[in-house]
Amino acid sequence: MRNPSPRLWPYTPSNSPVALPETHLFYASSGLSELSAPSADPAVRQLAGTDLQAYCSSFSNSKGTVDELLAAEKAPPMSQRRPFLLLGELANPYRLQDISMGPLPIYTVRLTGLCRTYADGLDPRDTYPGVHHITLARSPGWWEKTHMTMATVEQMKAMVAWLDNGKSNTWKPVKPAEGSLHFEFESIEVPAHEEIEWDGENEVVERPAPNFSGPEVSLSTVMVPIHTRHGCYDNRGRLARAAHLPQRQFHEGMFRRGSSMKWNDVLEIV
Repeated sequence: MRNPSPRLWPYTPSNSPVALPETHLFYASSGLSELSAPSADPAVRQLAGTDLQAYCSSFSNSKGTVDELLAAEKAPPMSQRRPFLLLGELANPYRLQDISMGPLPIYTVRLTGLCRTYADGLDPRDTYPGVHHITLARSPGWWEKTHMTMATVEQMKAMVAWLDNGKSNTWKPVKPAEGSLHFEFESIEVPAHEEIEWDGENEVVERPAPNFSGPEVSLSTVMVPIHTRHGCYDNRGRLARAAHLPQRQFHEGMFRRGSSMKWNDVLEIV
């Protein structure tokens, strides 16, 4: 882990946003601690509801399980929390500290058939030229790691409100109706740009995905904020994947040279 203090995890404009934590973390304003996965596999094949809460609660560190860590911080228990994807800036402990977010367990997960891509807009707060936030789009055959937290309803509202930055309904929390989500315990490399087949209309990854290392999460129960005002960036019909393009490279070499894809054209929701 880079540093136990949330304040020592700032992004630099050249690489923001990236999937920052490399392992499962327990975030609190007082500090960060790594979490270890439970040794036993869950009893069900696909986790949702109370099964997901129980599995997430059983992650632990030297001070106890996640539920015990939440109790020590006088934070709402896992029974009051629901899954929420952190695709970009919100996975940064510095940012969570900045918006006064209460304690959160953060888990490393793998998206399949979906990718993190740049929203067609620029957030000028804090850095120059600003931060390009991340939204979600379908991508057949694609896989990559991102983060999931278990958050209270109020915490979810606070994170979406921060993304909105005073402009109501710029970001909308939705439940995806396509793709899949798994806990990920191994280091995996995303498909290379050259491995994405492009026929002029559709992009498909032909290379087989690595084996899953963790249980599946029912993606249709997971909330994720998506950019609704302009959707995602349209690179002449192709997606600008955050896994391939650091923010500075995207901003200087691609942004404003294309158009935007409407969010409901790139993602089906429940």
